[in-house]
Amino acid sequence: MMSNEQISLSAEYCRQRQARVRELMEQLPVDRAIFVTHENIQYLTGFRPHQLMQAAVCIETTGECVLAAPNEEPADATVDQCVTFEAQWHCTLRQEQQQSALTALFEACGHLQSSIAVEGSATGLHMSPFVSDSEHIVDLEPGLWRLRRKKDPDELQMIRRAIGCTEAMYHRAREIIEPGINELEVYNQLHAAAVEVAGEPLTALGNDFQCASPGGPPRNRAAQDGELFILDLGPAYRGYYADNCRTFAVNKSPTDKQYIAWQAIVAVLEMVERTVKPGVSCRELFTQAQAMLDEFRPGAFFHHLGHGFGLFPHEAPHLNPKWNDMFAEGDCFTAEPGLYTDELKAGIRLEQNYLVTSDGVERLTNFPLEL
Repeated sequence: MMSNEQISLSAEYCRQRQARVRELMEQLPVDRAIFVTHENIQYLTGFRPHQLMQAAVCIETTGECVLAAPNEEPADATVDQCVTFEAQWHCTLRQEQQQSALTALFEACGHLQSSIAVEGSATGLHMSPFVSDSEHIVDLEPGLWRLRRKKDPDELQMIRRAIGCTEAMYHRAREIIEPGINELEVYNQLHAAAVEVAGEPLTALGNDFQCASPGGPPRNRAAQDGELFILDLGPAYRGYYADNCRTFAVNKSPTDKQYIAWQAIVAVLEMVERTVKPGVSCRELFTQAQAMLDEFRPGAFFHHLGHGFGLFPHEAPHLNPKWNDMFAEGDCFTAEPGLYTDELKAGIRLEQNYLVTSDGVERLTNFPLEL
């Protein structure tokens, strides 16, 4: 088991990410950018607010980065100035935190008659008191999503810790899954295994904990002999996600049909590892995987082949026919082929995590794939 020493984003790489944002601002062009989402604040400063508290960050093209933090100045924020606001009154959380954070931020930065960039999906009426009619507002979010695709070394360190949580969870699952075990008991024990590796509470835990089902939250239900248990796990360590899947035969003796389906899925993962490199079409990769899995049974694979991940569980690139993305160096992505039929009780999904390198991929997940 890996060390559970706490790790965080580095000041050096936070400054590099701030510089990339300033370059994006110059291209738009805007003079000031405001950020209010937890993910982007952490990405740029290393500080992640508590899930029930708000914060705000201002980056100027001149280079200054200012943080408005809830209650007190954090020790781990890579900023030039930090101001605080009262997120609680007499221990009660305030509902108007975002407006209070923005008020503190604009008092510190001053009001400029200039263009300003915001996160379009996260900033609404709270911005109106701080923006004059003469200011031009631009949505920075599409460009920021592009920047976030390429993971820096400090981000990869966080992702590897989250993946370490999943490896501990699968090891525990291999030990405890047997006929009669309750899905809630599996969920509880896997949560405990992940926390042991993280060394602290998780930001998120994951997706699918159902037996004899393609997925869903755990139920008060016992696993039955002959069924397959899909565990699609997505723990997040300090905001950074892992997302991988393994399937376990409840009785540890898969049927011939289950094994044939497993082989077909493994073949798709092997194809992904041979094929992916910068410039490869995600849509074409999906189409190739779909054709391979249709050889088992047409329609038995009915979801995406995978997606990027990082500070959000689903990011670009999208291994999905609805998008036309291309793989790029620095992408972290999942590949999760699956097959689902009644005779499989109820299906198999296997998911690996990868980093796109200059000439191929590095697999980040190493727990065995066997049923």
